[in-house]
Amino acid sequence: MNITAKYCQKEMEEYGSCVASNPSTWQHHCHELKMKVANCTSSHPVIQKIRSSCSKEFVQFEHCLRENQADPTSCQPHIARFLGCAETVDLSEAEATIETPVPQPT
Repeated sequence: MNITAKYCQKEMEEYGSCVASNPSTWQHHCHELKMKVANCTSSHPVIQKIRSSCSKEFVQFEHCLRENQADPTSCQPHIARFLGCAETVDLSEAEATIETPVPQPT
């Protein structure tokens, strides 16, 4: 999650605000913002590695959110399992593929 926040902070903040502002209809009202977060994160190699390694936990969390649209906080155990899984993923290979920007001469 820290990686998502680091590379997709603006998208995550907008989505989180939308969910908080629309507790019973967030799934409908925030869909476009959810897609922006997904698009932002889908291209990052570290996030791809975590999603791949923890896909079962992530799918269970998303399923819980769909089933509990009026009370997304009831899915906290699911997100905790996903985060626990993410903490165990070896990211060294994925982090090595991240390109460091080359400074441009001025």
